[in-house]
Amino acid sequence: MGIAEIDESWMRHAIRLAQKAEVHGEVPIGAILVKDGQCISEGWNTPIASHDPTAHAEIIAIRKAGLALTNYRLPETTLYVTLEPCVMCMGAINQARINRLVFGAFDPKRGAVCHALNLAAADFLNHRISWTGGILETECSTLLLDFFRAKR
Repeated sequence: MGIAEIDESWMRHAIRLAQKAEVHGEVPIGAILVKDGQCISEGWNTPIASHDPTAHAEIIAIRKAGLALTNYRLPETTLYVTLEPCVMCMGAINQARINRLVFGAFDPKRGAVCHALNLAAADFLNHRISWTGGILETECSTLLLDFFRAKR
């Protein structure tokens, strides 16, 4: 299996996690952290239920991975997430020293990888994150669009 097929497989897993968030009335975003082809941790948005504005899918997956690996650094890992990460999540991804980021939908208004901010290439950060966007973009975008359409 090539890298594109591997990325799509893990992104499908992240989409299933996003659907868990949606069932609970949360914005449907899911994340999974992978190391050596194995799932280390996963998360989905829970800020409403947990009364925690930092409970984004990426943050939850990073926290769980740190505990699982007993390390605050997560080198040689790949984070899959259904939406381009925000500023807070990109900061955490950088601090955790995650090697690679793969996301589904682009976020032109708030995305901090390559849109509102370009933190993946910021000179002031001491860690560079390799990234790929647009994996299963239609599925990830549709999930979010349908969720917000139903809220209106």
